[in-house]
Amino acid sequence: MAAEEESSKTMEMEESPMLLLTPYKMGKFDLSHRIVLAPLTRMRSYNFTAQPHAILYYSQRTTKGGFLIGEASAVSETAIGGPNIPGIWTREHVEAWKPVVHGVHQKGGIFFCQLWHAGRASDYCFQPNGHPPISSTDKPIKSKFHIDGTTPAAFPPPRRLLTEEIPQIVEDYRIAARNAIEAGFDGVEIHGANGYLIDQFLKDKVNDRTDTYGGSLENRCRFLFEVVKAVADEIGAYRVGIRLSPFADYNDCADSNPEALGLYVVESLNKFGILYCHVIEPRMITQFEAQPTGHSLLPMRKAFKGTFIVAGGYTRDNGNEVIASGGADLVALGRWFLANPDLPRRYELNAALNKYDRSTFYTFDPVVGYTDYPFLDGSK
Repeated sequence: MAAEEESSKTMEMEESPMLLLTPYKMGKFDLSHRIVLAPLTRMRSYNFTAQPHAILYYSQRTTKGGFLIGEASAVSETAIGGPNIPGIWTREHVEAWKPVVHGVHQKGGIFFCQLWHAGRASDYCFQPNGHPPISSTDKPIKSKFHIDGTTPAAFPPPRRLLTEEIPQIVEDYRIAARNAIEAGFDGVEIHGANGYLIDQFLKDKVNDRTDTYGGSLENRCRFLFEVVKAVADEIGAYRVGIRLSPFADYNDCADSNPEALGLYVVESLNKFGILYCHVIEPRMITQFEAQPTGHSLLPMRKAFKGTFIVAGGYTRDNGNEVIASGGADLVALGRWFLANPDLPRRYELNAALNKYDRSTFYTFDPVVGYTDYPFLDGSK
């Protein structure tokens, strides 16, 4: 009897539709499948400028009708949080991104640029004239490790932004969004997650301001909404997404009531009519290791009126499950897509996956751990 039940279960799994590979209409974009290339910091953009080897990297991971989100791109000189991170604030950056975007478009992909400001998750050496990083606060990150949870770090005290300085930071995001569209990107994703600048305003364990950008939930969210409005007004809300991580504590950035924060943010975002909301699962206690929690993204999913993308510890099986259960429209994958440039094809065939090499995630090599992962046919 047990064998019959197991056989029946196996047949059901084989006959069930591969929902990750079904089409989806995201606003004006017709996606051929629901697997999204997550934004991944790769540190191969020398002098903070996208490089020719990025053309191959992104085009390798492009399918016709596939959706890719580019790596975090700094919106200004003060936004840099690490070495060899791409920028999107100068003419040189725009021109450098153009052939990368063209490579994705040639293969029929949809490509968004992630707009990023590291805030206090930076160091003097990355800041103009060696100044302290800027933030919502003057409290330094206490964590002894970077966001990956393993690389040692010692973060300096940041400088608290003056109230009158904040409009200029909003303007930086607006200009960066305009630059991204000029470079050919189909849209932008505003990085409001992972303990970076916007998250530093959102979370009450970090934001200790007493002006109109601190204190109440509404005040803490003000900066995010000003950025969203400026970007949406500049390039159109139909080309704007947002990434959030209300439940995460990356870069020493937590909130006392993440459920209330997440729900308030997505409900408020509805009035801007942006394209999508991309949220990190509560189970991602660290960037790479999933752990069970009692939290769920379902309330946020139900409240948000646009496309809902989930990320964090997803595989072929649980990716299908979250689509089937109505928990998401799209699923963003990082490590497995990094190591398997033809991931949608492998999922279609239920083929074996390349194992990722974590030690090469953040190296500066233009090939190793970047464009040398093989396709199913053995090519690279």
